[in-house]
Amino acid sequence: MAVSIVAVILVSLLIGGSIYTFFTSKIYQRSYFSASIFAALLLVYLIVLIGFGFIYFWLSLHDVLLIEYSQPPEQFYLIELFAHAFYFSGVTLMTVGYGDITPIGWGRVIALVEALIGYILPAAFIFKLTQHGQAVQSNKKSSHSQGK
Repeated sequence: MAVSIVAVILVSLLIGGSIYTFFTSKIYQRSYFSASIFAALLLVYLIVLIGFGFIYFWLSLHDVLLIEYSQPPEQFYLIELFAHAFYFSGVTLMTVGYGDITPIGWGRVIALVEALIGYILPAAFIFKLTQHGQAVQSNKKSSHSQGK
């Protein structure tokens, strides 16, 4: 038990240190990474996850929408329906799709839309970073030409 706790702490420190280094390190001179754009991406992911989670939850209250291991949702408590809806939303948004919870009916269409959004967001993030990098480059060029 103690070994597993130590392992979890060490792995957590390693992950935390890697993330900290990623955001603070200036290894590359031409780094166009924007923490504000990254934070906006995380915020958009969170809003989409919560929004679709509420959609799944609301629909599961009114209709059979999500089935876990072939067990109908009527056998779950309200908090379990809530947790399942948000878990399914997160798994769908990240396009992981474990298959433990299956949407039926309109839930399939909604899950496809959410998965598509989750698939497109990283590309939009890269596009935004590219635009940011081009803006930084043009600002540097214009400041150099004005300084001469």
